Amino acid sequence: MSIDFTFGGRVKVPLIVAPMFLTSNPPMAIAACSRGVIGSYPAHATRTREVFADWLVETEEGLSKLENPAPYAVNLVVHPTNERYPGDLELCAKHKVPVILTSKGAPEDAFDRIHEWGGVAFHDVASARHAEKAVEAGADAVIAVCAGAGGHTGTINPFALVNEIREVTDKPIILAGGMSTGRDILAAQAMGASMGYFGTRFIATEECLADENQQRVMIECSAKDVFFSAALDGAPANWLRPTLIEAGLNPDEIPAYSAGMSVINPKKMDGRYTRIKSAGHGVGMIKSVERTADLCDQIIKEYHAAKRDFAATLASPERSLSTASLETSE
Repeated sequence: MSIDFTFGGRVKVPLIVAPMFLTSNPPMAIAACSRGVIGSYPAHATRTREVFADWLVETEEGLSKLENPAPYAVNLVVHPTNERYPGDLELCAKHKVPVILTSKGAPEDAFDRIHEWGGVAFHDVASARHAEKAVEAGADAVIAVCAGAGGHTGTINPFALVNEIREVTDKPIILAGGMSTGRDILAAQAMGASMGYFGTRFIATEECLADENQQRVMIECSAKDVFFSAALDGAPANWLRPTLIEAGLNPDEIPAYSAGMSVINPKKMDGRYTRIKSAGHGVGMIKSVERTADLCDQIIKEYHAAKRDFAATLASPERSLSTASLETSE
């Protein structure tokens, strides 16, 4: 299946605003779509399936008032342990959600169902083997979740992961992990990806569900404040060090990995999604709380400026390292 990543010219920059648990919502997704960026949210961020149904209606009504908006996307956890998955999938089918971002497992029936209503499925992967299994099951593209992504994250450098995925499939790659500017999107394309995937960069926006304290912490932090560990809930994840400390945990005593993943007192982790916050390595680019639409506009400008600069670099010998200059420096 060949994918038009401009979706008929509606996508103005190859970017998806990633679905973030307890952060993304319809207003944020609609605002992104209004600027030609694919907005999204996770189905499981809603407390009930009825609330999820309301979100879908809200999104469709909001987009119907816009002229030629980008399509929206919904994240579905397609693993059997997600009891809501079958019902949420059917709601997506009812509303013919154009883009489904799947994660946790790669069941063939899910991709078949998505294709039945004309949707496309992009699946999270963190290794070449994950990508291979997703493509075999019918995913239309893979989201390469690399080291540096916020929340539950991959652990492989983006250069290495993209190269390894390319050895097992020629399916489109959407690159995720530590990206935050329009220049990053161009760099991802230069690596062979079709789109970028930004999450952290959009947490400090007016429309999102993050509270003022979380947004304040995001503005104050940089990449050095991102703490990696799989010991908090059993999966590799990036957390913000200041929020761990505020929750009564000592990051210096938390290992990256531990046998059984049981080093954290469950009582201290009861509020991990309300007190302990996650972020990717791109958190340092957050300088203030912005409107989602304005942030999208900024990223689009950065992207086109980067394209012009890079074209000039390629066209001008003085602006690039030639073989001769390399030989001179040796």
